[in-house]
Amino acid sequence: MAEPLEAQARLDEIVRQIAANMVAEVCSLYVLRADGILELYATQGLNPGSVHLAQLRLGEGLVGTIAATARALNLQDAQKHPAFTYLPETGEEIFYSFMGVPILRAGRTLGVLVVQNKEKRIYRDEETEALETVAMVVAEMIAAGSLEGLSRPGVVLDLSRPVHFEGLALADGIGLGHVILHEPRVVVTNLFNEDAEAEVARLEKAVSSLRISIEDMLQRRDMAVEGEHRAVLEAYRMFAHDRGWVRRLEEAVRNGLTAEASVEKVQNDMRARMMHASDPFLRERLHDFDDLANRLLRQLMGRAGDMFGDGVAGDVVIVARSMGAAELLDYRREQIRGLVLEEGGATSHVVIVARALGIPVVGQAKGAVSMAEKGDAIIVDGEEGAVHLRPPADVEKVFVERVQFRAKRQQRYQALRDVPARTRDGQDVALLMNAGLLVDLPQVEAAGAAGIGLFRTELQFMIASTMPKTSDQERLYSAVLDAADGKPVTFRTLDVGGDKVLPYLHQSPEENPALGYRALRLALDRPGLMRTQLRALLKASAGRELRVMFPMVTDLEELRQARDLISREFKHLTRFAHAMPRRLKLGAMIEVPSLLFQLDELMQLVDFVSIGSNDLFQFFCAVDRGNAQISGRFDDLSSPFMRALREILDAGQRHSVSVTLCGEMAGRPLSAMALIGLGFRSISMTSSAIGPVKAMLLELDAEDLHRTITAHLAERHPRQTFRQMLEAYAQAHAIPH
Repeated sequence: MAEPLEAQARLDEIVRQIAANMVAEVCSLYVLRADGILELYATQGLNPGSVHLAQLRLGEGLVGTIAATARALNLQDAQKHPAFTYLPETGEEIFYSFMGVPILRAGRTLGVLVVQNKEKRIYRDEETEALETVAMVVAEMIAAGSLEGLSRPGVVLDLSRPVHFEGLALADGIGLGHVILHEPRVVVTNLFNEDAEAEVARLEKAVSSLRISIEDMLQRRDMAVEGEHRAVLEAYRMFAHDRGWVRRLEEAVRNGLTAEASVEKVQNDMRARMMHASDPFLRERLHDFDDLANRLLRQLMGRAGDMFGDGVAGDVVIVARSMGAAELLDYRREQIRGLVLEEGGATSHVVIVARALGIPVVGQAKGAVSMAEKGDAIIVDGEEGAVHLRPPADVEKVFVERVQFRAKRQQRYQALRDVPARTRDGQDVALLMNAGLLVDLPQVEAAGAAGIGLFRTELQFMIASTMPKTSDQERLYSAVLDAADGKPVTFRTLDVGGDKVLPYLHQSPEENPALGYRALRLALDRPGLMRTQLRALLKASAGRELRVMFPMVTDLEELRQARDLISREFKHLTRFAHAMPRRLKLGAMIEVPSLLFQLDELMQLVDFVSIGSNDLFQFFCAVDRGNAQISGRFDDLSSPFMRALREILDAGQRHSVSVTLCGEMAGRPLSAMALIGLGFRSISMTSSAIGPVKAMLLELDAEDLHRTITAHLAERHPRQTFRQMLEAYAQAHAIPH
């Protein structure tokens, strides 16, 4: 491999050396092309004229079978195997014994390496292992691109073909760039030490360097303020200083392992314990532990910093199996155009941080790591949940145009930022913003939001490794109110449970967590948890208005208990002369259909209500929104659901209680148009949706649409669905939707 040879001469020498060392009469190397053909690239023992001519389809013959299954074949009489295919141009009919191994890289087949003999024999296990080891080296040759151009003109290797992945859209946006492979796995080959004390010293030095690197990140200008990123790094600092972890590492070294092998052993032990946990957020925490261990491994192996995009120019898209949230911060934010994860869901810590930073994310893109190479062109479609690796020119052109269109559209929306959100017939509509992280807050001003209609307080709890202290919560809530600068902010109390599980909060497994022990149900059973949060909210709001709403209210008695808790905290703080909010307003989220039959009683207990349209629709239609088989069969723009929303509005008007809707409906221009037509004058959405929704309502005559909607809902047998009626209205009145 080190000799200064041309690529073809190098391949010829490799197969000659293998044949000589394994006492094989034939050694052949097949490489997989982009069209699914395995082409003979080099041989020792077969007809030399068949090189670059002999071909097998993927799955055809013994070689094709090995490539398709990624499993070795060891045969005493190959010609009796049912998959055997005779290639007359090779002259292989005189050979009987056959062993072939796949050429694999990161689990992906790049070709097949074969040895053959005239004598009927079974190759020994050590021979198979030796051939597999050589195949790993050849895989790196292929990946390096050194075999391109050896075949006839126009032939492209499989490593270069375009690949399309369907995953989950986890953060909106479109990103074009070049692949950076984030590889948290570091392979340790030096396992046993010769001097335990020297290895302990190496370990101590690496741990010290790791701690310093984390401190350096904490001191960076963009990390110097309170926030979610800092909370993640504070947790890393705590892990890095954990004496129990360091002691286990030292014990492993004294038992005979090298420093790096001890890190891998302790990492594997911890992973084995945590992988048995059913709690999804314990598994999420495993990514953070893996991140820390891999940082230490890179320190020990002299590779610190080489995994995080150092020296990379231009726009990059990170491709990873999984990541800890802090790892994302190692990359230069201005270069990142997207993130592709083979694992990860909407509540993964890294996804939460990426979404807050405005980075498009696609998750569950299985196979992306093994198919991608550093520097490959890649497109992340965070709108559709798709990834295009090495896209053809026509696909890339389409996405460039989409990015340009989005940019122009954003410029138009930006021009509307200071324009009052008022319909053509003079109806003012409050366009509020959903938030949950400190990095969301600049968008209040940038998007021209009228305030924050939903602040999800649970996100602070989800990214922390331990329960946030009252003082930490108070600082966050105070910073939110400061950033809002007098605009209204509605804090939703802790909404955990279901798919939002805290690693430090024990919960039993549930068969149907969406309908289980979550949100207000959980908080009322743990009054210490809820009282701590309410106290922090009250103290942070001193001299200002405080709006608090309770999630997942099912029965009015739950609401009464919650009101009683905040009343007791208010009295407690007043008794100790703490400054109190200038005004306190309490509300409830309407997410459970049972509240539709208690609306008048509910309105007498609250100052405002907010409709959580995502959960309300899910429970209203008994449809799991995440189930692709049924999610498309039910429409939130349906007459029954519209009637339910109208009932809530009517009850609010009867009792002079303001009604807001926060959820995905509010952020889609057509759905928002329906809400305004129904009578909503306050809706809350993601910051990126405010521009499109405002552009729609500026062209809307709300009263005229209200009459149209009222007439449609009164029809017993309408000719059109509600959605069809709405689309026709928008087209007829030239309303952007």
